[in-house]
Amino acid sequence: MGRTASHYASPMSSSARQFDVIVIGSGPGGEGAAMRCAKAGRKVCVVEKYSLVGGGCTHWGTIPSKTLRHAIQELVKHAQSPFFANSQIREQPRFKDLIKSAQSVIMRQARMRSTFYERNEVELIEGEARFVDAHTIDVLQARGARELLSAKHFVVATGSRPYRPPDVDFTHPRIFDSDTILKLEDTPHALTIYGAGVIGCEYASMFRGLGTKVNLVNTRDKLLNFLDDEISDALSYHLRDQGVLIRHDEESERVEPLSDGVVLHLKSGKKLKTDALLWANGRAGNSSGFGLEGLGIIANERGSIPVNEAYQTTQPHIHAVGDVVGWPSLASAAYDQGRFAAGHILRGDLEHALVKDVPTGIYTTPEVSSLGRTERELTASGVPYEVGQAQFKSLARAQITGQTVGMLKILFHRDTLEILGIHCFGDQAAEIIHIGQAIMSQRGSANTLKYFVNTTFNYPTMAEAYRVAALNGLNRVF
Repeated sequence: MGRTASHYASPMSSSARQFDVIVIGSGPGGEGAAMRCAKAGRKVCVVEKYSLVGGGCTHWGTIPSKTLRHAIQELVKHAQSPFFANSQIREQPRFKDLIKSAQSVIMRQARMRSTFYERNEVELIEGEARFVDAHTIDVLQARGARELLSAKHFVVATGSRPYRPPDVDFTHPRIFDSDTILKLEDTPHALTIYGAGVIGCEYASMFRGLGTKVNLVNTRDKLLNFLDDEISDALSYHLRDQGVLIRHDEESERVEPLSDGVVLHLKSGKKLKTDALLWANGRAGNSSGFGLEGLGIIANERGSIPVNEAYQTTQPHIHAVGDVVGWPSLASAAYDQGRFAAGHILRGDLEHALVKDVPTGIYTTPEVSSLGRTERELTASGVPYEVGQAQFKSLARAQITGQTVGMLKILFHRDTLEILGIHCFGDQAAEIIHIGQAIMSQRGSANTLKYFVNTTFNYPTMAEAYRVAALNGLNRVF
């Protein structure tokens, strides 16, 4: 990709307010970039379309959906606990009541993040930004006022939205995407989820926890095929065990909305009629409407902005980070990408450690988390590896809590014992993964299986799974 576009370049407008760095979007990517530039003494402005900071992650993505998941888990635990056998919840809470539990968390997050900008003297402007030239944006503010802002550098961190095919009527009250599903009033008796990616699997798990009959339609031949095969298979098994009906290798032909439900017509000839449909088949980057095309910055068909290894667009002084650049579309990755882009703006640094080996967290029930390479990738690369496993059902802490479903799997080089990949399935997997991440980040002999064998872990804990898996793996090579 070309790194310069001199015929689009222009000096900063003299009539505009001047900044060193302007960030468009206040989600994790924008926050990471703004904070790092501000702490380095740069004059920074953040333009946010909405009245509260935090972006989609805080307001209609990660925070509300994970808070909803927690509320559902608490209901399930209560229903299954023998201690509450005689005090069953008499009436299932309405879906909208469960969603209300997220509102206090959202507001606390937004208020806290606002203080970050105040403390670091970052100016926040509510409004919609549009480039009028390569160094100037026009901001249309909430009450109709307009203001020109200029900067030496820009960071586009505008996030993404659910992909909506034009032939699906999302105005129908029974058809939802992953944003609008949070406005659902009542829990549906039966739900079809089209798209079995991370979002589709998470919502399938949540709605099944509420007792909803769930059809999970997957356009591919297995769930989440970027995961290690054994973990993907385990997730499929346990979703089915919970009652989710998974249909692989299916594609939508058309969606038929009815007054009493929705019929999803599949190309295979199947017809799935349920109370509601959740369309969760991909996301699109929020890249249109900013005037980027006029600068020669052309997004792909899903709205993702192409960037180079420094997260620069075709305009070298305009960086793009987070979901608007596509994969991996994780809040954690977006924050680090923002910090990475800021480091490049400040000093020309390429701090690859910030954007390398980002763990995946999938908040199904049970959770999935992974880091590093899979068995499939190691086999294809001809790497001599071995496997160490710890089954959660053998751990005292899991037996105490009753969360015995799951496993920790460590992939390591059979000659050097270097850790090559960590894959976890089960309760608190997204937390457990970070112990292994800390060791994988070490250099040389510090990153080996022996660390887990020679380290004393508290007992009983889930962390002990690392020692059990390491000993299991060493038994395979010695």
